[in-house]
Amino acid sequence: MKNKPDDRSNNVERIQENIDNVLKNIDLANEMIDKTDDTKTVETLEERNEKRERALKGLRKEIRDEKIANEIKSELLSNENSYK
Repeated sequence: MKNKPDDRSNNVERIQENIDNVLKNIDLANEMIDKTDDTKTVETLEERNEKRERALKGLRKEIRDEKIANEIKSELLSNENSYK
């Protein structure tokens, strides 16, 4: 069985999609918080949103790192082609 090559070409898009989904879930949870009187539900949703906020920080750092890596890769390929 062959291993698939590491295709990172769509990482920025994939990470951005994850960020969008997390933001959507935060909004949905906030709507639920506003609509419910159940303190346990509110507490649970607030805890989940705190975790989501921490996850967003990591995802945003990851997307910056990927963009930088892509820029470096493009620059290296450009320089490599200019020597030919």
